Amino acid sequence: MLKYYGCELNKRRYELMLSAMGNRALGWQGDEFDAGELAITREWLRSKANSIEGGTAEVQLNVIAKRVLGLPDLLSLARKQER
Repeated sequence: MLKYYGCELNKRRYELMLSAMGNRALGWQGDEFDAGELAITREWLRSKANSIEGGTAEVQLNVIAKRVLGLPDLLSLARKQER
């Protein structure tokens, strides 16, 4: 649960920062952007990658549903409904 929460919190934090920065958040390189602005943009991209590397949010939520809440496997239920 902490893994999922941490990834989601990190993504939301950087999305809020980018929103507050406006078009200054569009920088990737160059002298017109300061180091802090470039770092926030890159960290936002890293936060997206971290959520993929740790397993997609859907997979993490499925694990929480099965192990913590004792619910049935949501992926297998979806496959059964497709048939």
